[in-house]
Amino acid sequence: MNINKTIIYTDGGCTGNPGPGGWAAVILTEGKEYRLSGGEPSTTNNKMELNAVIQALKFLLANDIPRASIEMHTDSQYVQKGITQWVDGWIKKGWVTAAKKPVKNKEYWQELKGLDDELKPEWNWVKAHAGNHYNEECDSMVEAERLKFK
Repeated sequence: MNINKTIIYTDGGCTGNPGPGGWAAVILTEGKEYRLSGGEPSTTNNKMELNAVIQALKFLLANDIPRASIEMHTDSQYVQKGITQWVDGWIKKGWVTAAKKPVKNKEYWQELKGLDDELKPEWNWVKAHAGNHYNEECDSMVEAERLKFK
């Protein structure tokens, strides 16, 4: 692995929508692995997916972790497409969608946009439940977080 490269896998989910939810991230850098997770008693799947990437990027900023090259992996097309394709249009339109409705989870998107502008990660989508080791680990961590609220 490139010593300056940091690889992040994230996942988020909830039981019911809204319902008890969890988010998780695995950060791989300089031969080290960091695992982060958290949850909420009543949330949505999309909020947890967004929170996973936000918390991972905030962790990089709060700790002495290489940021020269960040590779972000999410199984959420909502997050991946939102940050790479949709957010700039939402901003230009005053945080409304093409259907002229307010953007859901605006506060999360605003925070993520700021982190994306500062850290400039490469955004990658990975298929969920397809055998990717770190995606599966994140999924298990999310499930453990959700169960805390049962």
